[in-house]
Amino acid sequence: MIGVRSRKDVKMDWKKIYNERLTTAEEAVKDVRSGDTVFPSHAAAEPKYLIQALMKRKDELKDVKIWQGLNIGDAEYAQPEYEGSFINSSCFSGAKNRKCIQDGRGWFTPMSFSSEPRAIREGYVNCDVFLSTITPPDSNGYCCFGISVDISRACLETARTKIGLVNPNMPRTCGDTLVHVSEFDWFVEADVPLYELAKIDDSDPVVEQIGQNIADLIEDGSVLQMGQGKIPNAILKCLKDKKDLGIHTEVFSDNLIPLIETGVITGARKTLHNRKIVATFIQGTKELYHYVNNNNMIELKPVDYVNDAGNIAKNDNMVAINAAIEVDLMGQVAADVIGPKQFSGVGGQLDFLRGAAAAKDGKPIVTLPSTAKNDTVSRIVAVLKYGTPVTTSRNDVHYIVTEYGAANLFGKTIKQRAEALIGIAHPKFRDQLKEAFKEYCKLMGEI
Repeated sequence: MIGVRSRKDVKMDWKKIYNERLTTAEEAVKDVRSGDTVFPSHAAAEPKYLIQALMKRKDELKDVKIWQGLNIGDAEYAQPEYEGSFINSSCFSGAKNRKCIQDGRGWFTPMSFSSEPRAIREGYVNCDVFLSTITPPDSNGYCCFGISVDISRACLETARTKIGLVNPNMPRTCGDTLVHVSEFDWFVEADVPLYELAKIDDSDPVVEQIGQNIADLIEDGSVLQMGQGKIPNAILKCLKDKKDLGIHTEVFSDNLIPLIETGVITGARKTLHNRKIVATFIQGTKELYHYVNNNNMIELKPVDYVNDAGNIAKNDNMVAINAAIEVDLMGQVAADVIGPKQFSGVGGQLDFLRGAAAAKDGKPIVTLPSTAKNDTVSRIVAVLKYGTPVTTSRNDVHYIVTEYGAANLFGKTIKQRAEALIGIAHPKFRDQLKEAFKEYCKLMGEI
């Protein structure tokens, strides 16, 4: 790496530094060694062009771990033909690497999203090579992390080798997003499309009713956290008559834009980052990436700041909305597993629920449809299946919402919780749940 004389000299010489470190993808990924852990940018910012070059080294590398967070890309490294050369190491499984983990070819690390930077900085998880998609440098030699800020700074600070994929399609986002060219070892230029996440069809009467039930809990001036999917979309469609909503969330996506443009989301009553939308990464359509480009209403910050429960709690009227796969009658939430099988990851669920619980007039909400598999399976169950890890404990649960209503479990006994949850279960399963709960009571004594 070129010696740096002073910060002033670096700024003056940035074009020289950039040109000296400009190379091809094939040359840049030669710095990856067997046994290394490689961190690509998360989500839609994953640098496919660099990953493809790395995959070509399959026959000469062994046990290279590729750490993958939320992934909407190809995850080529999770395919069986790469076993032995590359190991998919993940804290959030998705459609492209779920089978790899469930089959035992990949590694899963239980970890909240907000803990990743600490794990990287303190060496609990090695980061040997960082592959980042960045914008071209500006006139002062600063690139931008664009749509994936989350763990980028932590990786940049610790990696042995830092490779920047300079892509003109990456938007310049605002917030803690800038990085000087002197901080990278190699640059590879490629004009390639970013990964996109298509808009979701949310025309489902069950989902629409859930959206309305949650919208009824949201007051003017509330600050919202929610993810992507049918239920978040349905909620947002029911908020058109609200005023001065704010956003402090993990992911910023297309579904928020209509409410910004119609003046529903203003952030005018936010007590932290007033009038700013705060997130840690962005994923969605090409139109979304264009929308966030140089949009100073939207600020991206590292995930250990955005998802920090203490920071979340600084937002008065914080409403955290998170999805579940199953909830038992004590209020235990399984959100990232189906029985013992890993389905996704914990992400920021517990951070946001605890942050909202600590906020003034906050509302932590867990939501799920009452059934699965065409109404043949209840998602509210007497007890979680054997081997099911709990995502959110019964001690942290407040609101549970289905299409049949909202149950606030906070301050309620086990018996009261069970009664409330049975009341929002699908009617065809309520009697069955009552009988199952009676049997459960016999096991743990009179309540």
